[in-house]
Amino acid sequence: MKYIFGTLVLALLTTIHVSAQMPAQTVPAFTFKKLNKAIFSNNNLQPGKQLFFVFFDTECEHCQRAIQYLGQHYQEFNRTAIYLITLDSMAKLTGFMNKYGRNLKDKKNVTILQDSWNEFIGKFGPRKYPSLFLYSEKKELMLYEDNEQNLFRFKGLIGCKKRGLCQ
Repeated sequence: MKYIFGTLVLALLTTIHVSAQMPAQTVPAFTFKKLNKAIFSNNNLQPGKQLFFVFFDTECEHCQRAIQYLGQHYQEFNRTAIYLITLDSMAKLTGFMNKYGRNLKDKKNVTILQDSWNEFIGKFGPRKYPSLFLYSEKKELMLYEDNEQNLFRFKGLIGCKKRGLCQ
């Protein structure tokens, strides 16, 4: 009986562990749409720069605060290529950016994207909204956060070449 119970507990724990998403350790292949409906893929990423992906929902209050924080602290993030990605409609995305992302909309290193084919969750492995991923120039994950109150942690890694050496 103990053996059966132990086996069931182990099976349950294994299932829970396997189902928990892990952030992508390298930038995966993807295809999204820009605001002008042009296709944007991983082949279009800015070379030679750190890549900062922000996955958000237009109705999420934490996401609103995250985008506002990025806009207010843009100078500290301007050496990265910033990609803002949502599953929401273009109309909602445009309204959201006009209200919360005004300071980011026209920046040359900021790309606003819509995930029309629902790829981001399966490929990047976010746990919740907002999900923030900083990848190195070599497209290796440096830091993942899903709490907008920890955005300050990314500032110490901007310009850093390797995870663990800066901050």
